[in-house]
Amino acid sequence: MAGVTAAAASAATSTPDNFRVSITDAPGKTAYPISSFTWLLIPSKFADDSKRDAIKGFVKWMLTEGQTYTETLSYAKLPKEVVAKETKALDSIQ
Repeated sequence: MAGVTAAAASAATSTPDNFRVSITDAPGKTAYPISSFTWLLIPSKFADDSKRDAIKGFVKWMLTEGQTYTETLSYAKLPKEVVAKETKALDSIQ
């Protein structure tokens, strides 16, 4: 799983704000070549504040405490740079 994290790290600084990036065949000696992110499509605005807060709370948990469960569930940890970019995007959801 460290190889997938390494592949994600290779794109961490060049990931656009819309997160449209591929980490397949990422550069780096330790990057696993068949890697991808798991995608969530989240509206930028919610009419229902309780739904917005529930989604944002869950995603925030995934980006923080949830990262401690990734490897036991056969997922790779996200690089800190990716978490920071995703947290910033999460903060912009209204």
